[in-house]
Amino acid sequence: MTERIGLYPGTFDPVTLGHADIIRRGAKLVDRLVVGVTTNSSKDPMFETEERIEMVRAEIARQGLGNVEVQGFNALLMKFAESLGATVIIRGLRAVADFEYEYQMAGMNQQLNAGIETVFLMADVSLQPIASKLVKEIALFGGDVAPFVSPAVREQIVARVARLGRRGNL
Repeated sequence: MTERIGLYPGTFDPVTLGHADIIRRGAKLVDRLVVGVTTNSSKDPMFETEERIEMVRAEIARQGLGNVEVQGFNALLMKFAESLGATVIIRGLRAVADFEYEYQMAGMNQQLNAGIETVFLMADVSLQPIASKLVKEIALFGGDVAPFVSPAVREQIVARVARLGRRGNL
């Protein structure tokens, strides 16, 4: 029997409790899960790719997930998945709005390689509102992001906001 390899791709800027939930649950579905950290040119990253890779690695270590590894990539998702020998792409869904985009992406990816399945995991109901973009916005305007990220990630966000400067006038 061959090893079943899954890929969970994303920007993870920053990695949230929602991401950690999908990683933990996705790791149960495959023999080996690769968390692929990439940069989406349409997003304004708070952290550099290497910083995000290390952040995700630290979160995985805290969870004790022995079958999960982290790799950065800057390529077409399906080409990266093929290079890993992945047979499953894992995607997290929070809301109906996510589904429309993810459904379209899954269809396009299937056209590129029908041998790689896309599996959607619904975020835990308590984590569904969490989005990295909103976490960054809350932090930049002086809000507390503790309910949305691990303590270690919160520390990194606070340090980055201190360096970048807070926004707003209150």
